[in-house]
Amino acid sequence: MTPTPPPGRYGRWRDQAIALGWLIAVWNLLWGEATWANLVGGTLVGAAVLIFFPLPPVSFGGRPRPRALLVLAGTFVVELVSASVHVAAIAVRPGYRPRGAIIGVRLRVRSDLNLALTAELLSLVPGTLIVEVDRDAGVLYVHVLDVRGPQDLAGSRDRILAVEQRIVRAIGSDAELRLLCTDPADRSTDPADRRSET
Repeated sequence: MTPTPPPGRYGRWRDQAIALGWLIAVWNLLWGEATWANLVGGTLVGAAVLIFFPLPPVSFGGRPRPRALLVLAGTFVVELVSASVHVAAIAVRPGYRPRGAIIGVRLRVRSDLNLALTAELLSLVPGTLIVEVDRDAGVLYVHVLDVRGPQDLAGSRDRILAVEQRIVRAIGSDAELRLLCTDPADRSTDPADRRSET
């Protein structure tokens, strides 16, 4: 894994400003209204958080692509509805006990931003849950529901990689797009593909 070069002075200040903007927005959402007092309070609280609890630099080197963003959003909504219906059907099926499994999937783009976004989108879909993230190896360990055989494990792995692909196509850099053409690892020898059933 090639380490990402640290952002320059401008990039670091830009990232801090974006983080401060999000913290101010969250502060105002928590209070339920946008007033001058909440804006000033959010600025002070956000600045204090960034000073006393600094986060590791997560630089955004890609660019938004509107068409791919629409595909990402639309596919997410479809998967959300489909998974919700599937989990609801399992819940009301009498006497049925679904089997779960934990699979490790090595992502092709191992940046912190891609790991976080992929994990968040997967966790929002019913039936999948992030159990652990191996940041150094770029591996997500995901609990999947209703596994009936090896084909379901392979299908879950392919769906996770498809989510990563849509994210990178939506906001990734050109170098990250080229990484999508590589196979993350051979399935039979990759230690990330350790599976356990529950």
